[in-house]
Amino acid sequence: MQIIEIKRADKLDYKESEAYKTLRTNVQFSGENMKVIALTSCTPNEGKTSVSFNLARSLSEIDKKVLYIDADMRKSVVVGRYRLMHADYGLSHYLSGQRQFEEVLAGTNIPNLYVIIAGPVPPNPAELLEGKRFSDMMNQAKGRFDYIIIDTPPLGSVIDSVIVAKQCDGIAMVISSDEISYKFAQRVKAQLEVAGCRIIGVILNKVDMRQAAGYGNKYYGKYYSKYYGKYYGSYYGQDYYGKEEE
Repeated sequence: MQIIEIKRADKLDYKESEAYKTLRTNVQFSGENMKVIALTSCTPNEGKTSVSFNLARSLSEIDKKVLYIDADMRKSVVVGRYRLMHADYGLSHYLSGQRQFEEVLAGTNIPNLYVIIAGPVPPNPAELLEGKRFSDMMNQAKGRFDYIIIDTPPLGSVIDSVIVAKQCDGIAMVISSDEISYKFAQRVKAQLEVAGCRIIGVILNKVDMRQAAGYGNKYYGKYYSKYYGKYYGSYYGQDYYGKEEE
């Protein structure tokens, strides 16, 4: 097994940390069989990778053994963004038959968090993901980890995420607030449904809470301020999580 050092993990403020804890809780309450989860988006730059990685890290913080798989072999940003040191072999090495599962699996300096990086860009990512080696890898991983979080390419661009989702218990869509049209999101959702993928939810990312506060405060602002303000301080008027771009 490789040992990878994560040199640059996201520094989450209080509200960002609480947002991921909420997401983590929602995953836990999705059912005891919801252990292998893929995440996709409609387009690049919606923050899918940040959400995927931080969800995996959040699950590892509650003593769950978590595997994060970077299945975006076409345009991975994980190694550069998080400065993964000593990452020699990845998913494309395994799927192409060059390496075995134990050789591409990597422990990290974050307790309980394991990763499989994407590896070099192959000429045929979709065909590799459809092959028997990917399903074999998933069968091995399911028996060893409490949760498996898979970062997949944007479904609005390529079909890879549908292929991956067939090996998963569910898939979630990461949608960037005010950047993706309702009709486009519905088309991407329809692609997953046609393929028989179980959609477990949508994660709204890059929400500007200064705009959200205008609606929320109108009806609930005084109520929450009265009952929760003394415990948590000001909530509205702050930027939310999802600042990193993919």
